[in-house]
Amino acid sequence: MTLYLMKFSPFPLVLIVGLFLSSCNMMDDFEVSPVNQLHALLEDNGGLAAFRLPASDDFSAIPQDPNNPITRQKVKLGQLLFHETGIGTASMTTGGMKTFSCASCHFAGAGFQAGTFQGIGDGGLGFGFNGERRVVNPFVSMDSIDVQPIRTPTALNVAYQEAMLWNGQFGATGVNAGTQSAWTAGTPKATNFLGFEGVETQAIAGLGVHRLEMNPALAAELGYVNLFDLAFPEVPAPARYDKLYAALAIATFERTLLANQAPFQLWLKGNPNAMTMDEIRGGVLFFGKADCVSCHQGPALNSMSFHALGLADLVDCPEPTVRTSVNSVENRGRGGFTGNAEENFQFKVPQLYSMRGSPFYGHGASKRTLREVVEYKNNAIAENSRVPTVALSPEFRPLELTEAEIDDLTAFLTTGLHDARLRRYEPEGLPSGQCFPNHDEQTRLDIGCQ
Repeated sequence: MTLYLMKFSPFPLVLIVGLFLSSCNMMDDFEVSPVNQLHALLEDNGGLAAFRLPASDDFSAIPQDPNNPITRQKVKLGQLLFHETGIGTASMTTGGMKTFSCASCHFAGAGFQAGTFQGIGDGGLGFGFNGERRVVNPFVSMDSIDVQPIRTPTALNVAYQEAMLWNGQFGATGVNAGTQSAWTAGTPKATNFLGFEGVETQAIAGLGVHRLEMNPALAAELGYVNLFDLAFPEVPAPARYDKLYAALAIATFERTLLANQAPFQLWLKGNPNAMTMDEIRGGVLFFGKADCVSCHQGPALNSMSFHALGLADLVDCPEPTVRTSVNSVENRGRGGFTGNAEENFQFKVPQLYSMRGSPFYGHGASKRTLREVVEYKNNAIAENSRVPTVALSPEFRPLELTEAEIDDLTAFLTTGLHDARLRRYEPEGLPSGQCFPNHDEQTRLDIGCQ
């Protein structure tokens, strides 16, 4: 039989074997291509749809608090109030009246974070090009300045967080069920007793903490009466023109802040050219070898779990910080809120979109590039000596990535997840006519707004 095939086959046996081997190699190349690997890994983790962010106006697809349903009118009011510096009327600093807003520490250009390592509201001056020159006013008392003792969390993709802040202290449901003993009366945490989810609870508490006001007279002065009427027609006037409903509108707007135009999102929705090959290889690592997806899940690549990674605190910054302390309760993370010592030094898993706009990473802003973050996770050596080794998360372990793999994973995080058009969420102007995100003289000069 062998002699017969050799004699009458139209192709030499060597050629047949060569074609067979070549075909196998082509199949192998096809099967292990980064694109196919990424598709397969996503399917293993719930499918492509599990990671897609909805359109910002597809309200039915956006997670929302049943006690604060999303409406177009509330989103519009919230967008304006979020940026409105005219509501900064509870200032405690000289010259600070009506110069700050929610957007002072959460603006589009920085991925809805602050543009500096420490967010500054009342008592801040300037903006620079992208918030990098926001500084403390040297002519006001340090005790009167509104600063955050921890890295400013983003307002982006918060619809996928049932509890807010690094320690998750805001929100009456989900992971905070059963934590009522920690909702201390007379503190912002008592806002949880209103029964709202995290986004709403933080907005309500945040207006008070950050010296922002709303009342009927102010609504009329700034030109918001009709907007409140449209957003909350079921609430009797003048009760609707107050801080509670202002906060609910702001929370509604925040839920629509979605990084749905990032390259990875466009790729998930069917554009095969949306990501570079570096970014695709980085995605393969994210969902594969590096196993980032074990913590960073769902459309926002976040989760409601808390982990101790041994990162430095804000007080450890090389730059001067205001009102930070080694003994600050914020440094204890989840345990600082719940009082459970076993949860000390654990911080909430953050979302990962549009982080490059504000180059400060970790709860203490200790990392200044996303490559540094990847290297830190890859080496898994804690930098904060105040965090006991026994407290470190079991997820904090060496990843054994090569330098090339670190480059690819960094590309996925830096550009693959970056929505470059977040300024679409900014209003064209405010009813008050004031400038935003700040209205102090130096900011107006910096941004060319008078």
